[in-house]
Amino acid sequence: MRIMVIEDEAALRELIEYDLTKAGFACLCLENANDALMVVEDWVPDLILLDLMLPGLQGLQFLEIIRKTRRTPVIVISARNSENDIIAALDRGADDYVTKPFSLNYLEAKIRAVTRRGQGGLSSSVIEAGGIRLDLTSHKVKVDNQPLSLTQKEFELLSLFMRSPGQVFSRNQLLNSVWGYDNELISRTVDAHVATLRKKLTNRGKYIQTLPKIGYSWEVD
Repeated sequence: MRIMVIEDEAALRELIEYDLTKAGFACLCLENANDALMVVEDWVPDLILLDLMLPGLQGLQFLEIIRKTRRTPVIVISARNSENDIIAALDRGADDYVTKPFSLNYLEAKIRAVTRRGQGGLSSSVIEAGGIRLDLTSHKVKVDNQPLSLTQKEFELLSLFMRSPGQVFSRNQLLNSVWGYDNELISRTVDAHVATLRKKLTNRGKYIQTLPKIGYSWEVD
């Protein structure tokens, strides 16, 4: 597994590289996001560890740029620990958020968890229901045979719903499954993403049923 580390603090960068290399990962460590953009096409990572406060291009800016073309899992590692910082990173496509200081064992556990979520453990890569075709391998969605553009989190929400028709998900369950968090304080981000997903699905948005004070479920006619 190839991990790109974008961290401007040299001591921490070297420590992460040493630990992950020892654990069997292939690492490419960079001190700024500008260099990362230049090499990401040639050295394609399976996962990115991304600091937010970087010289030049900031972490969130880098995240927004790569999310236009890539769904590579991204774990933010940052000293910023406010709710607004976490929400901003998750809403821009981060898969998880680790606040500094952290133990290397904890970081490795987060990497394993994000990797498991990405793999999904599914036997089939294509799910079809109600005129919607979702390909888990290519991350493409079609509605009535027409391509539909979704963000990473919208895709993950839709795939979770379609894999579990009829199952009721609380907001915290969705937050934990898709964002890797279980925190009522930021569960409103789920409602915002569900609303956007419904809008993009147009008349198919009705398949996402709201259960007041409980959560959501996927019900195809």
